[in-house]
Amino acid sequence: MYVPSHFKEDDLNRIKDFIRTNDFATVVSWDGTRPLASHLLVELEEDASGNLRLNGHMARGNPLWKTFNTDTEVLTVFLGPHTYISPTWYSVQAAPTWNYISARAYGTPRIISDHDELYSLLQHLVEKHESLDHSSAGYDLTKLPQDFVEKMMGGVVGFQIIVERIEASYKLSQNRSEADYHNIIIQLRSRGDENSREVAEAMVRVYAEKKTE
Repeated sequence: MYVPSHFKEDDLNRIKDFIRTNDFATVVSWDGTRPLASHLLVELEEDASGNLRLNGHMARGNPLWKTFNTDTEVLTVFLGPHTYISPTWYSVQAAPTWNYISARAYGTPRIISDHDELYSLLQHLVEKHESLDHSSAGYDLTKLPQDFVEKMMGGVVGFQIIVERIEASYKLSQNRSEADYHNIIIQLRSRGDENSREVAEAMVRVYAEKKTE
């Protein structure tokens, strides 16, 4: 993936945090003839040795999982806030552009065929995301009829991607003058939409971190 040096993010902890926040990803594979892709919820897992894995599942009817094998690398793309940058915000003549944050994880996948491992993966995901809902009656896999759970599990395929490398692009106008950089932040904040606001706040964080280096 093409990443200009001034937009490349090398801080692995920052990238991991970004992936965990933007975990509805695009998983891309190859069926031998053409690329296949699906938008899937994945969870980044790290063991005590620092090895990274992406855990997820998809509908059994999705042909993507049939392309998964340990000899073929797959690509998982994570996209964060992104927005248009007008050249009228610069003090010099320039072209329009787009600011964004993205990360890409490359690795080899395996299908989760063990029943208990798949159940544990699904139970963990449900508990994690149900915890975001503060209502008194949460959805709980352990309290559902067993035959319903088995039928539900039969309709999905679990997978795990062993991450071999990660790269990230934080394209946030780092190549602009300090005055233009701050004006871009002001202009983005004035728009009011969520993407523009989040890009502006990311630019603020990047500027603050550079000042402390």
